[in-house]
Amino acid sequence: MVKHSFEAKKFRVKEGDSLKLSKISTKAGNELSKKEDGVESLRVDNASLQEAQNRLFAGGKRSVLVVLQGMDASGKDGTVRHVISGVNPQGCRIYSFRAPNTEEVQHHFLWRPMRFLPSRGMISIFNRSYYEEVIVVRVHPEFLGPQNLPPIKKPMDLWKQRYAEIRAFEQTLVDSGTSVLKFYLHVSREEQKVRLLERLTQPEKRWKFNERDLEERKLWDQYEEATNDVLSATSSKSTPWYIIPADDKWYARAAVADIIASHLESLDLEYPRVSPEDEEKFASYAKQLQEQE
Repeated sequence: MVKHSFEAKKFRVKEGDSLKLSKISTKAGNELSKKEDGVESLRVDNASLQEAQNRLFAGGKRSVLVVLQGMDASGKDGTVRHVISGVNPQGCRIYSFRAPNTEEVQHHFLWRPMRFLPSRGMISIFNRSYYEEVIVVRVHPEFLGPQNLPPIKKPMDLWKQRYAEIRAFEQTLVDSGTSVLKFYLHVSREEQKVRLLERLTQPEKRWKFNERDLEERKLWDQYEEATNDVLSATSSKSTPWYIIPADDKWYARAAVADIIASHLESLDLEYPRVSPEDEEKFASYAKQLQEQE
């Protein structure tokens, strides 16, 4: 059993809690004193994840869905890259959810993620997700137009309906053996500015820059208000949200990896066991192989 550096409950959003992200720290906690400690914690958890994923894949009974959300430049891509660096790609799939295409907008908003859910034995990571439909679309209600929804009297009624649908959707996944781990990478407005400036001034990072990010940044308060409601309404005992301080990338990556590794350990995953009859067959096969030249 790996000794873990973080207590998941510290970051967990309790069901029904009202939130104000502006009141929650974006800075590294005191579990780790320096970046080197975070790198070491991540290394240990990567090894634990690799072993747990082997058992998950071999057993073929459970699956894991990891959801990452956060403001632009909150570190989602880097978190994915560092957290799963030791995971066998055969058992893991990563999906990035951007604006829905013309086919996707003609379906219920949960139709799109259903196609990318993990099969048994697999891990799926959603870098952004169906939660964009209750965060980005709430900030930009004009995006509802192409969805051709029935008339809506009060916009808030739509969001409450979608919160309920998401809760039911995720509970269905849990009931069928899929763990749902949701992380909100909580970055400050000041740190986001630093990271966006890096994308503009450092040639190797310019490919990451999108001029739309500057316009979206002006809507910070609206995004925060929408996210407050979403995290409060869709965090439950079985499908919790974890708010991860993300101004220090090394801390956020270590925390996410630690929580995932700890959860997988709690599942008591096992390699498939063979019957006594098969044990005898394996012993016979081994003897035959040893006798061969």
